[in-house]
This record gives sequence, structure tokens and C-alpha cells, in this order.
Amino acid sequence: MELKIVDSDTGNEVKRGDVGEVWVRGGQVMKGYWRMDDETKKSINAEGWFRTGDAAYQDENEYVYIYDRVKDMIVSGGENVYPAEVENALMKHPGIADVAVIGVPDERWGEVPKAIVVKKPDVEVTEESILTFAKEQLAGFKCPKSVAWIDALPRNPSGKILKKDLRAPYWEGRTRQVN
Repeated sequence: MELKIVDSDTGNEVKRGDVGEVWVRGGQVMKGYWRMDDETKKSINAEGWFRTGDAAYQDENEYVYIYDRVKDMIVSGGENVYPAEVENALMKHPGIADVAVIGVPDERWGEVPKAIVVKKPDVEVTEESILTFAKEQLAGFKCPKSVAWIDALPRNPSGKILKKDLRAPYWEGRTRQVN
């Protein structure tokens, strides 16, 4: 098996420690999707590399760390923002019980991160305190620009957050889910 971590747009390998998409090649990789030639061409390039859709980085010992799904990435002003990184930082806030970060439309930046927060019971928490906390934890472009409150995050039966459902009201009336 071969593995490389690349810039999804160019196919060029990223520097060790940088996040990119995991591509794999070898005898264990499928030959394609049954009767779905177009999907196969999107997933497997001419050299046989399969695009996994996983965003990851590799350390100096060649260990691979899955970071997020490429589809969940928010592109804000040309910068890649991985919601999992923002969510992990925000979960350290003493007033947050659960959180999901989604991309919402923004006229200047294309899209920006928004935190959908479940408050901890009996803890006072404000949007301002969360945004200030985020600025202490993350680079400015990764910080949520706003916060919405929810009683519980929608999840599928296996527990995965249904981000598509969270994004829907913000992208309503738009023909694309990117701005």
C-alpha cells in the first residue's frame, strides 16, 4: 500500500505536519464504483490514487492523524478551516456542553465559521465569552464569527452530527452550498 497526503486541488504532496487529503494506492484499493464511471473518475485518478476524502497530517515518524473530512472544510477568504479543530478548541470552554462548527455565507469572505452551541446547565455563557475564548485558542481566520444556541445537536443513529441539517437554514435560497 502507498499513502500520500496532498493538496486536494493540485495533487501535490503537502509538507510534513501540514493538513491535506489522504490518497492511497495499492492492491487493496477498489477498481471503481459498480456501473458509476463518473464517480470512479472523481475518486481514482489515472495513476491509480484513490482520494479518500479524509483530511489528515503526517508526523515526522510517518504516523498519520485523521483531522476531519475534506467535505466538512470551510474555505474562508481562501484559508482552509477544519471544523474539528475549532470544535476541539471550543469544547475547552467551561460553558459549552456540545458544539458543532459550520460554514455560513459571508459576502466578504465567501463563508465563515459559525458555532452551534449546547450550553452546560447552570453555567452562564454568552456569545461574547465564546468568541473571546476562541480568539485565545485559534488563529483569527479560524474563529467563529457568530454563535447560535441549540438544546441538542441533531445526530444520526450512530451519533454523527447532522451538519447538513444545521447548515440548511443559512444556505436556504442559494443554488450552491459554497459562497
